[in-house]
Parts: sequence; C-alpha cells; structure tokens
Amino acid sequence: MAIPDWILQLGYDGLDRGVVPDFIVRLAIRALLRQRLREIDHGSLEVNHAMKMAWIEGVKRRTTIADVPEKANEQHYEVSTKFILSTLGPWAKYSSCLFPTGNETLEEAEVLMLESYCQKAQLQDGQDVLDLGCGWGSLSLYLAQKYPKSRITGLSNSSTQKAHIDATAKSLGLTNLNIITADVNTHDFQETTRFDRILSIEMFEHMKNYQVLLQKISTWLKFTDSLLFIHIFCHRMTPYHFEDTEDKEGGDKTNWMAKNFFSGGTMPSHDLLLYFQDDLTLVRSWYLSGAHYSKTLEAWLKLQDQNGEAGLQELQADAKAKGQDPIEGVKAFYRFRVFYMACSELFNFNRGEE
Repeated sequence: MAIPDWILQLGYDGLDRGVVPDFIVRLAIRALLRQRLREIDHGSLEVNHAMKMAWIEGVKRRTTIADVPEKANEQHYEVSTKFILSTLGPWAKYSSCLFPTGNETLEEAEVLMLESYCQKAQLQDGQDVLDLGCGWGSLSLYLAQKYPKSRITGLSNSSTQKAHIDATAKSLGLTNLNIITADVNTHDFQETTRFDRILSIEMFEHMKNYQVLLQKISTWLKFTDSLLFIHIFCHRMTPYHFEDTEDKEGGDKTNWMAKNFFSGGTMPSHDLLLYFQDDLTLVRSWYLSGAHYSKTLEAWLKLQDQNGEAGLQELQADAKAKGQDPIEGVKAFYRFRVFYMACSELFNFNRGEE
C-alpha cells in the first residue's frame, strides 16, 4: 500500500525544518524503498525481463545523452563548495568509498577505492587519462600526484568545481592536470586529443542515452590498448528512472529524491552495460556490496553534523549571495542530511545486496 501524498507532503515540510527525528526519517525511507521494490517488480522473471528490454529500447530512443545537466549543478555540484567539503573526507571523494574490514577511517576508505580504480583500469605512469565527470577532483588530483609523468584531464559540468580543483592543484604544485568545464551533451575533443584511459566515477547515473554516450566516448580513446573504466551504483536487476512529475490535476506527485537531488537521474541495473556494446566491448565487471556506500554516507552525515553550525551559516550565506531568502539555505542543510540518510538506507537495504 502506497503512502498517501498528503502524508508525504507533511513529512517533507517537517524535513525542511529539521524537526523530524532521524529514527522516524529512516523508518519512512525504508517504507518508501519497499514501495519502490513493489513498483519495479512485475510478478515474474519473464515480465520483468520484458519490461527491462522495453526500458532499454526507450533509453536508446532518447535524443539527448543527459536530460537536465543544469539540475545536477543546482542540486549538487554548484552548492557551496565550502559546505560540501565540510561533509566529505580529505580527498573530497563524492562517491562510494571502500571499507574491506568495516573499521577503516573515511580517509583510508577513500584511498582504498581510488587505488582500486588504478588497479582495475590498469593505470601506468605516462598515460593520457580522462576523468569524465570529475566532481571536486578526488580522482584527478590523486592520479596527478600518483602518476607525475601522466597527463590528466578532468571534465566537469561545474565551474565552481573547476575553480576548487585548479586552486588545489596550484597549491600542490601540480602541472600535469587540466580541468575542463563542459556539457557532455555537446562537448567534443579535438582529433589530436585522445586518451589511453578514461575513468568515469558515478557520472553515468546522471545520463540517459548510454548508446550515444558510449559512442562518443569511443572516439576519445586511442586506437590500441585503451580502456574505459566505469564506476556506477546500481540495482541488482532492474534499471529505472528518477522521475519528477506532476499529475494531470496539478497535484504534486514529485519523487522527493528526483525533485531535490536527482532530477533526470537513472538507477542502472548491474548488467545494463551489456546491452550497449555497439562501440565498446565489456571486458570485465565487478560487484561491491552496497554496504560500502552506506558506511561512506554515514561518515558524511557524521561530518555534516560535526560541522553543522558552520555548514548552516555557509548555506544561508550562499542562498543570500544567489538572491534567495536565507531560509532556502536552512532547507538545503536539512535536505542534505536527509539525502545522506536516504542514500545510506538505499544502499544498505537487504544487507547491501539489493
């Protein structure tokens, strides 16, 4: 049974004011996760597979690689850098970290995941490397330091992310790192610019037409011995869209996650890239339990709370600088808390196996 919209709206208003206890928020999140699983389960393997194939064909018919890239900036990537960094580990890795024992510090978990990328992507010093969707530069900066003879390029949709990475690179004396601000829908590299390795960390979840995207990426790789490495979060079986829509009567049927944090977003399935091999061939895949991401998010939530007073003031100041009422900064602060909790519960659902 679905949770009535009016109850959800009352809850969302309370979340924006930070007055709903965390244990209630988490119970509600788990109920919504169970509701989502009911929605994507059509009753049999036969029907579920047919629905997946229809979903894939629909994605291939889309006219754009990414639907609303500007929303990703608004919701994540051009939120106050100072605030975001106050919630992340020292490498500013805004994606899942690796906790093999469960007792690692956040910094240790960041480095362990970054090292796993180097191993899986078979990186070597002296290569031309593209970090596609480079975020606040955790991977780009790590690779530029680890491989001083390599030429590292980072591509991000956000000008504020570039400003942060450029300033950090300058402070570290790095000269082998170039950050580009561009929309993957329209950006292309000159024919003289090709890469030995392309790594993309949790960017594909903002994309839609994987066929067009992978075709474009294939033209950026060198002709021999080149590799693309992709880190995605995913559902174990079923891809779905995060939809932000209204019903015909004008009532708000909006999915909270889509509206506030993931407009135009996609939940891939673990096998999804098998269906997009026209231009690139899948050589190897790996699976990690969602428990790693849950631990990452709980660490971010803890840091947000530890730095809460300064973070709240920063978001209020950021809202005012953008011509908004400072109350929007308060809403943003509490929405990020809920976002971190919601994602932690999502990835830890069914013991991290969902």
